[in-house]
Order: sequence, then structure tokens, then C-alpha cells
Amino acid sequence: MANDIDIGLFSINTDHLVDGEALSTVAIAAEQAGFDSLWTAEHVVLPDPQTPPSPLPPDAQLLDPTVALGYVAAVTTEIKLGTGIIILPQRNPLVLAKELASVDVLSGGRTIFGVGVGYLQPEFDAVGVSMEDRGSRATEYIEAMRSIWNDDDPSYDGEFVSFSGVKAYPRPIQRPGPPVVMGGHSKPAWRRAVTHCEGWYGFMLNPEATQENLAGLARAGEQYDRPDWMNELEITVTPRMRPGPEMIEAYSQLGVDRLVLLAGAQSVDESLAFIEHIHTTLLS
Repeated sequence: MANDIDIGLFSINTDHLVDGEALSTVAIAAEQAGFDSLWTAEHVVLPDPQTPPSPLPPDAQLLDPTVALGYVAAVTTEIKLGTGIIILPQRNPLVLAKELASVDVLSGGRTIFGVGVGYLQPEFDAVGVSMEDRGSRATEYIEAMRSIWNDDDPSYDGEFVSFSGVKAYPRPIQRPGPPVVMGGHSKPAWRRAVTHCEGWYGFMLNPEATQENLAGLARAGEQYDRPDWMNELEITVTPRMRPGPEMIEAYSQLGVDRLVLLAGAQSVDESLAFIEHIHTTLLS
């Protein structure tokens, strides 16, 4: 931990890390170096051809987040395992609840459930889900997943998901389930973070943009009720700033709890060199 900010590593399921040996090598190195967490990216499908605002070409390599984290769980012992993020409206909530519960059990309770609502119309069209109601759908899915994870008699009766008379075991080790971290830089994302999530995740933000989002979260906290059982929001940011002591100081002053770093590596050797650099400069 550096200056009370935890350090995570982003995108451990993409590009050169879709190979099992490469993934395990980098995951083990990050844990040994003192990283707090490993985070996956997600796009179930990508638009072809690539057109804005799609961030990746259609042939970009991405392992499924829960599969990748289940694999990483087997080769690590302490490092947290985060989805950064899963596009929640594109998933079946009960199937996803089973997958995440399985990762949490196999990892000994190390899962972080990072979610977003998505922004690419071709992805929603391909999986047959309406993009227009993605926000309200995501909210229902979180509520439904918490029911199947926790309730004596799980049930949910919503517009987008409805079930009763079923149970799903094993349940997550963490109670009331893996902490939910809402990604997004908009008023609805801030509201969902305050009302339904243990944390918030801002992606590729400089300190100024981070401050603007934290102000938005504060305003949402004044406008909307937060469940009594939830603690103060944990703030996670992937910084748009060169890693170093100045980065730590800038985000620490803002009250950020965790920085999830994007290495920009193109090979295992480059990933390992980045991990060693962060270990030497920020984690030792």
C-alpha cells in the first residue's frame, strides 16, 4: 500500500494475457509485488468494423472475466479479483450470480463485482437486449443477484427479471456477496453507486476529472438514500497520469482509495517490468 492508496493492475484478461501461462505468470508476479487487486476488462462482442465510440478493434482478444478470475484464483492466494467492469445489462443475472459466487468460493472470498451499463449499441443488438433501459435493468439485476445470494427464500418480481421458488448454492463467501462497484461518469451512475453499490470506479480520469466525479457522487449522496448496511463508498480510479509519487499524492489528496493501473504492456516481459517498476517505486 502506498500512502494509504491500494494499487491494482488493470486488464489482466486481454491481449498477450489470454494465454494461460502468461496470465498466471503476471498474476503471481503482481501478488508477490504487493498489488492489492487484479481487474478484468469486458466486451462480450465488439462492433465490426470498429466505429466510434468503440474502444477496440473487432479482433481484440478478451477472455471472459469470470473464467479468467477463476483461473487466477487457482494460482494466487491473497490478491483481490475484480471485474472492471462487467456490462451487467447484457448478462442473465442468475447465471452471472452463479458464476461470481463460484469465483468467490474458489478464491476464498476475494471477488470484487465491478459493473457498468454499457454504451455500444451494436453489442446490445447482438445479444438481444434493449440499450434504452440498460440503467434500470442493471439496478434490477443487482437487487435480484443479492436476493439469490442472501435470502432464505430468494425471489424477485421486476420488469426485467422475475423468479421465485428457486435457490442457488454455494453462496458467496463474502456477505452479502462480492462488493458491487459501479463504473461510470454520469449522474445516473453516481446515483446507482450511492443507492446500490459498495464502491464506484472511474476509468482513465485525470485528477481534475476525478474531482468532478467525486463532487457528483457527493451531490448524489445528498439527494438519494444509501442503505444503512453500506459503509462509505470506496473510490477506485484508473488514473490518466504517469505512475509515480506525484500520482499517488494527487489522488490521495482527493480521497481515492485505490488506483488500478493500466500498464500498456505488449508482452509478458513488459508486464513483468511494469510490475517490478511499480513495486520498486510505489509498493516497497
